[in-house]
Amino acid sequence: MFKLLINRMLLLLCLFLVEPATAQFNLKKALGGASKVAQAATLTDAQMAAYVKEYIDWVDAHNPVCAEDDPYTIRLRELTEGLTSADGIPLNFKVYRVVDVNAFACADGSVRVFSSLMDIMTDEELLGVIGHEIGHVAHRDSKKAFRTALLTSALKDGIASSGGKAAQLTESQLGDLGEALVNARYSQQQERNADDYGYEFLKAAGKNPWAMALSFRRLKQMEEEAGVEKGSKLNQLFATHPDLDVRIQRMEERATAEGIAKPETGTDTAEK
Repeated sequence: MFKLLINRMLLLLCLFLVEPATAQFNLKKALGGASKVAQAATLTDAQMAAYVKEYIDWVDAHNPVCAEDDPYTIRLRELTEGLTSADGIPLNFKVYRVVDVNAFACADGSVRVFSSLMDIMTDEELLGVIGHEIGHVAHRDSKKAFRTALLTSALKDGIASSGGKAAQLTESQLGDLGEALVNARYSQQQERNADDYGYEFLKAAGKNPWAMALSFRRLKQMEEEAGVEKGSKLNQLFATHPDLDVRIQRMEERATAEGIAKPETGTDTAEK
C-alpha cells in the first residue's frame, strides 16, 4: 500500500511470502484452510487492529527479515531516525532481504522496505518513498484498504467470532488478503494528499522534503529503463504510482518556492 517503493505496500501496501532458498517475494501462499462460518458484515476497530497485527506478524514470519546488525537494517534505522509516529500512529521499520523492488506500509504503522529497492535508491529517494507510504497510513487510506480487502476477499466466506473477538485467519485467507491489498488502488486525491503529507512529515522531522520529488524522478527513470511489461517485478510498483510527471512537478515547485536547497544526489546503497 511509495503506494515504495515503491507500492502498496504494497502502498505499498502489504505483500507476501518468500521462498528462503531464492529470497523471492511472492504474492500468495495458496494453502488450504477451513472457511469461517459467521458473516462479516461489519468490523469493529478492535477487530481491525487484531487482523492487521495478525497479518503483519504473518508476513514478517514468512519473509527473511534483516537482523538488527545487518547493514541494510543499520542504514534504514539511521535514515528513519526521528520518524517515530504519524498522526498518533507509532511507526516501526524492517527490511526484507528479497529480490523484488518495492516497499509498503500497513495500517498499524509497520513499514517494510525491500533490500533490492535499497540497492538502487539513494537515501533521499528512499525517504521520499517512505514519506509517501506513511502519508497513506496517517490519512487512514491503508486502514480503509485493509478493511475493504478483509470484507471482500480474505473474509468472503465469513468470520467466526466470540464475544467480539476476531477469529484467526487461515493461511488461504491470509493469501487472499495479501493479493487484494496488492491490487488495491488509491484515488488521485488520496495520492495527492499522501504526497503532501509526506512532504510536510519529512520537513517537520528535519529531513529534506526534496526527497519526494527525487523519489518520483527515480521511479520515472526506472519505468523508462525497464520498459515495464505486465507481470514483471516492476509492473506493480509503477502501477501504484501513476501520474509521476505531475507529481514530480508539484513537489519540485513546492520545494523551490519554499527556498529549500536540492540535496546532492549520489549512490547511498547498503553494503553487500
